[in-house]
Amino acid sequence: MTIHSYESTLSWRGRTQHYDSYDRRHDVTIAGTQLAVSADAAFRGDAALPNPEQLVVAAASSCQLLSFLAVAALSGVEVVEYSDRARGEMQADQRPMRLTRIVLRPHIAVVGGSVERVERLVHRAHEQCYIAHSLTAEVSIEPVIEVV
Repeated sequence: MTIHSYESTLSWRGRTQHYDSYDRRHDVTIAGTQLAVSADAAFRGDAALPNPEQLVVAAASSCQLLSFLAVAALSGVEVVEYSDRARGEMQADQRPMRLTRIVLRPHIAVVGGSVERVERLVHRAHEQCYIAHSLTAEVSIEPVIEVV
């Protein structure tokens, strides 16, 4: 059995003497790339920095893109552009608090073919997306497909 392993490191320094004022900024390193991250501004974080919830939404969006490009290429569909405006939702009154819904809204441009075929490939890719299957949040896709 093959096991794929994924690693990251993080570091934080500061003092938590007062809940309202300790610094939520920390550094995450993935594959040698360091990223400054903070809590969401709603949780006393720095709104100028990405937060963990955004990273989860970005991971779901990226996984869908990569899965779609693979199934499209294997099916002989030429994709020339793909963009997404993904959105995650977390209900503050739900316990435990968690992302409950992620909506992916890819805009996909392909050369030739049919919208229906590309939609089928979008859904096949979603069935193969590792990140979507790893989450308890509902992940849905609302694609806009353009044949050029």
